[in-house]
Amino acid sequence: MFDGFDVRDIETSETVIHLRVGGSGPPLLLLHGYPQTHVMWHRVAPALATRFTVVCADLRGYGDSGKPPSDSEHLVYSKRKTALDMVEAMATLGFSRFMLAGHDRGGRVAHRMALDHPECVQKVSFLDIVPTRTIFDATNQAIATGYYHWFFLIQPDGLPERLIGGDPMFYLQAKLGHWGKGGVEIFAPEALLEYERCFRNPDVIHASCEDYRAGASIDLVHDGADLHRKIACPVQALWGLHGMMERHFDVLACWRERSHADVIGKALDCGHFLAEEQPEATTSELLTFFEA
Repeated sequence: MFDGFDVRDIETSETVIHLRVGGSGPPLLLLHGYPQTHVMWHRVAPALATRFTVVCADLRGYGDSGKPPSDSEHLVYSKRKTALDMVEAMATLGFSRFMLAGHDRGGRVAHRMALDHPECVQKVSFLDIVPTRTIFDATNQAIATGYYHWFFLIQPDGLPERLIGGDPMFYLQAKLGHWGKGGVEIFAPEALLEYERCFRNPDVIHASCEDYRAGASIDLVHDGADLHRKIACPVQALWGLHGMMERHFDVLACWRERSHADVIGKALDCGHFLAEEQPEATTSELLTFFEA
């Protein structure tokens, strides 16, 4: 995986970000989702690197990036802090302005980055998400059932950490198998081994819970304060035809509400994991958008 990419560990003001960088051309930052790492881009990044300088990074708390101690307000794992990590890491690489794609939790970081650092983000692509506040506002029995982990992972006092930690591989494979169209067989064996290696770490389990706790608390405070602000740059939204987004949301309309520019995009014939289930289609859509 990632032939021709260099591995870097970059110190930011608050943590260390583990990433790979490869290719040449305009910079493009790719951010992963839960419960994965930057490795989720392994079927897409090499093709994108023929046109762009591609950076695939582990979010704070995930993979081999730093795992700062959490706090009672969950600010440490807020999307604001995580977005700043990435802005600082890209600046260290020499990129003050770049294009951006985020899947799942990485898409939520991308949303915050586009609001907090509009001078940095040239274009942004959101993979299989709508804004966090939109999901909470729309939650009903069907959404709560499909996104049960949103409400499980935010429970206090170490409850989810203890339960997940009892059999982390069972939990991880259940989550990955549930969201993809085709179960865990859609994942490359070497990628699955990497997800398992990282998710065995109790610090990753705790940090990922803190990510969701932040999403249900301080992130909503930040989002509420910014309801008057909209994304200034061009926006793309891609989502799985067989997933939660297609069943419950008008994805393009949701992002148009939060954007100044028009929003383009479409559903792909897959579940949640676009870059691994439909890598050729995902690559094609990203290239079309970022090269336009």
